[in-house]
Amino acid sequence: MKTNYWAVLVCAVVYWLLGAVWYDLLFQKPWMELEHLTMADAARMSPIWPYVITLLLNIVIAFVLSQICAWRNANTAGRGAAVGTLLWLGFVGPVTYTTNMYELRPTELFAINNLYPLAGLVVMGAILGVWHRKRA
Repeated sequence: MKTNYWAVLVCAVVYWLLGAVWYDLLFQKPWMELEHLTMADAARMSPIWPYVITLLLNIVIAFVLSQICAWRNANTAGRGAAVGTLLWLGFVGPVTYTTNMYELRPTELFAINNLYPLAGLVVMGAILGVWHRKRA
């Protein structure tokens, strides 16, 4: 399968930026409360490495999603978004909800932590669906 590496990179960065908006602007306060974290706890975190590692892992996610979109001939935004949705419904959501349930964690925390990858997979799938390599 041919891979559009520019689309993969853009998807990884978009997902990374979505995470910043999600966990900083939209849900920082409730997420920190549900995780029992304080701003002092957050200040002790490494200022660089988690962001670098997250971006690298996002590249892996975007690459694998690009392969699945190519395999499924998801060549429109809607088809790509559908692939992302199905992957979340079939794998991410059930696996993480099961873990959340057995860890006795609040459902609200599951929603914050797992609607983010749903949104990310949908957006990345849509990007990959419309962004095709030009044929030589």
